[in-house]
Amino acid sequence: MKFEDFNLHISLIKSINELKYTSPTSIQEKAIPIILKKNDVLGSAQTGTGKTAAFALPILHHLINERNNKDQKIIRTLVITPTRELAIQIAENFTSYSKYNNITNTVIFGGVKQGIQTDALKSGVDILVATPGRLLDLMGQGYISLKNIGYFVLDEADRMLDMGFINDIKKVLDKLPKKRQSLFFSATMPKNIIGFSNKILQNPQKVIAHKTSTTADTINQFIYFTNKSDKKELLLHILKNKNINQILIFSRTKHGADRIVRNLKKKNVDAAAIHGDKSQNQRQKILNDFKINKLKALVATDIAARGIDIEKLNYVLNYDIPNEAETYVHRIGRCGRAGNKGIAISICEPEENTYVKEIEKLINKKIKLAANNPFLQTDRPMNTQQKKDFEKEKNRKKQEYFNNRKRRKKR
Repeated sequence: MKFEDFNLHISLIKSINELKYTSPTSIQEKAIPIILKKNDVLGSAQTGTGKTAAFALPILHHLINERNNKDQKIIRTLVITPTRELAIQIAENFTSYSKYNNITNTVIFGGVKQGIQTDALKSGVDILVATPGRLLDLMGQGYISLKNIGYFVLDEADRMLDMGFINDIKKVLDKLPKKRQSLFFSATMPKNIIGFSNKILQNPQKVIAHKTSTTADTINQFIYFTNKSDKKELLLHILKNKNINQILIFSRTKHGADRIVRNLKKKNVDAAAIHGDKSQNQRQKILNDFKINKLKALVATDIAARGIDIEKLNYVLNYDIPNEAETYVHRIGRCGRAGNKGIAISICEPEENTYVKEIEKLINKKIKLAANNPFLQTDRPMNTQQKKDFEKEKNRKKQEYFNNRKRRKKR
C-alpha cells in the first residue's frame, strides 16, 4: 500500500514524498482511513510506529478542505500530550506535513515564559499542540477558546494518567464542543485507560497496531549481569565499542542520571542528562545537541524520554532495569525505528533479577547474555538459555587466555 492510496490532499502527498515516507506503517494503514471518514478512534500503538502521522495527516486533509482559501485562522484542532518534548515533536511533524499548504500550528508548554506562545495565539492558528498545565493557564487568561474545536487528540494517554493529569484533562473536556471528532491514543490499554476513553469517545473504532508485550524484530537485546558497584565501570567498558557512536541511556532517577553523566565526563565521554529538573531551554538544547551528534551519550529518565524521536538511533542502554516490564518495551523502542536495526543493552545488578524475569515473561523471550563481560557476576540465578550463554562466554574467555599465552611465547 502507498500513501497515495488514501486519497490525501495533493499538498500532503508532496510533503510525504519529500520526507521519503515509503509505505504506511501498521497504525497509519489502519487509522488514516477511519479518521478520514470522521469516526472516533481508540488507538493502541508503541512509540516509533508512526502514530503522529496516523492522526496528523487525515486531520490536515480535513482542515485543508474546510479552509476553502479563507484567511481566518481559528483553533480547529487540539492535540494534548503529557510532555514538552513530545509536544514539540508533534508540532514539528505538523509543520513538515503542512509545508505546501496554509495550515498553521503552534505549541504551548510550561517551564518557559509565555510571551512567544501568546503572540502566536494572537496571530491565529489552526492547530494547537499543548501540555495540560499551560493549556489551562492560557485558557484562564483568555488567550485560548476551544469553542471551535472540531478535532481533538489525546496522545500518550497512559502516561498522561501516570503523571496525574486526569483532573486537568477533565477540565479541558468540559470546554470542548460536544460535536467533534476525538482520537485517543495510548501505548498500553489497562482498564482505567479504556474506562477513561469511554468518557471521551463516541462509538469509536479500535485500532491496535501491536501487542503491548512485543518488541520490534529489528532490535537485538542483550543483558550484562554484574554487581551494583561495578556498573559504572561496565558502562565505560561497553562504550569502548567502536560501533557505538551514539547511545541513549536510561536512568531510574534524576539524581542517577546526573551521576552517570559526571562519571562519563570524567572519562572524556561527551554526555548530558535530560530530566524534569532541567529548564525547557536546557532540555531542548541538549536534545538538539544529541540529534546533531554533538553528544555521544544522552542520559534520560523515563518521563523526559517521551518525545525523544531519533530516527536512526541504533543503541539504547538500560543502566537501571525498569521495575515495570512494559516500560522496558517502551525504552528499547527508541532504537530500531523505521526498519533500521537496533541494539538494546541492559545492565542488571542482583536486586533487579525479579524485574528481568517479569520483562522476559512479558515479551515471551529470553534476553541474550552479552559476550565479553569482564564484570560478570556468576553467583546468581539464571535461566537455561542464560546458563548456556554463560558457559559459552566462559569457554570463549578461556580460549582467549590460552591464545594470548601462545602469542606471548612466540614473541
